[in-house]
Amino acid sequence: MTTTSRHAVDGLFDDLEELTIGTHERVHLHRDAATGLRAIVAVHDTRLGPALGGTRFYPYASEGDALTDVLRLSEGMTYKAAAAGLDLGGGKAVIVGDPATLKSPELLRAYGRFVGSLGGRYITAGDVGISAEDLDVVGEETPYVVGRTAAAGGSGDSGFATAYGVFSAMRAAAAHTFGSADLSGLSVGVEGAGKVGFRLIGLLREQGARVVLTELGEDALRRATDAYPGLELAGSVVDADVDVYAPCALGGTLTHATATAVRARLVCGAANNQLLTADVEDRLVDRGITWVPDYVANAGGLVQVAGERDGSTVEQVRARVAGLEDRVADVLATARAEGTTAGAAAHALATRRLDTAGAPTAG
Repeated sequence: MTTTSRHAVDGLFDDLEELTIGTHERVHLHRDAATGLRAIVAVHDTRLGPALGGTRFYPYASEGDALTDVLRLSEGMTYKAAAAGLDLGGGKAVIVGDPATLKSPELLRAYGRFVGSLGGRYITAGDVGISAEDLDVVGEETPYVVGRTAAAGGSGDSGFATAYGVFSAMRAAAAHTFGSADLSGLSVGVEGAGKVGFRLIGLLREQGARVVLTELGEDALRRATDAYPGLELAGSVVDADVDVYAPCALGGTLTHATATAVRARLVCGAANNQLLTADVEDRLVDRGITWVPDYVANAGGLVQVAGERDGSTVEQVRARVAGLEDRVADVLATARAEGTTAGAAAHALATRRLDTAGAPTAG
């Protein structure tokens, strides 16, 4: 096995099997020339249990970009699981390439063998570019997969659970920000109508909220407008005249510049790593804007697939996802009482669990 501490370079898959990166327990790399598979599994922290996180299949501009993304995402999963009260560690995986052209059953099976070779230290699930049906194929080669279709013994796509968790989080944040958890009459700018944003739009409209959508993908946009007649569209909702900004696409949309441009009083969405840098939250706070830490708001999907591991019923999982409303309320109340940010309060909650946990999972 070759190890290195270099990670800001391309050619990662040429001669490496593992990277040594101080913030992570292990970072594994795998290349399968026959199928074109180039995959990275980042295990950030397993003190609470095996690392569980989705696999993102995405056409990164470079291998260095892919590595940067998987490192950030896997660290976020550690805090997501801890803050949600789950006995799971943080991990994430990426497959480099365009799933529209590269994905094949053979590649997915090769990826399943790679995951299986890690011996359960990492358990995979779905993410951008990976569906429940894809996970069925991955599961032909490894038991360390959750989120497969019901026909294959899984709990299915976690998009609704994630959306319902964001919806529940938004209710708590609305009560904190506007004085009522009732979302009817509020305007919400949803950024992205993927499998989570699409379902969030439905939940919001059922509650009587006005929804304004930004979506760059033609297929996703068509699906949303077909499903929700009269849906308002905008080129951008970051600076739209709405009460709530809900980032539900890729992360990093909240920068110092966009935090200054945001007109909403509340930011709550499903995207991971919404803040480009942590100090962006300070700018939001200075402007009187409530931000719900993304890894707390979007934990519903993780709660669902974690339920597969402990045999929970659909009703039990739904109740736990709905319970994210109380967890967000506690985070925001703590931040207000202690005169700190919601990000700091959530981080402290997760860190307390991690600090009282045992040793990392063996493997």
